[in-house]
Amino acid sequence: MFKVIVPKDALRELLKIDKENQQLIFNKIKNLENGIFKNDKSLKGSHKGKFRKRAGNYRIIYLKENDILLITLIRIAHRKEIY
Repeated sequence: MFKVIVPKDALRELLKIDKENQQLIFNKIKNLENGIFKNDKSLKGSHKGKFRKRAGNYRIIYLKENDILLITLIRIAHRKEIY
C-alpha cells in the first residue's frame, strides 16, 4: 500500500471539476494507493520521472518514490491543459 500526498494546488484543481469526474478521479487515486499502476505511462522530456494516470478526459500526474512507498500528486487537470 502506498501513501498518496495531495498538495493544496492539486486539491484546488480537483475541487473545480464536476462531481461525476471527481468521483472517477478519486477512484483512480484509490488505485494508486493500492499499488495498481495498470495502463499508467511514464512521461518524457522535462517531465521525465513522472507518470500519468488517465481518468476519462482528465489526467493525474504523479511522482512515485519506490523506496518509501510514497506517491505525490503533481497536477490534476483536463487533458488539453495538463502538459
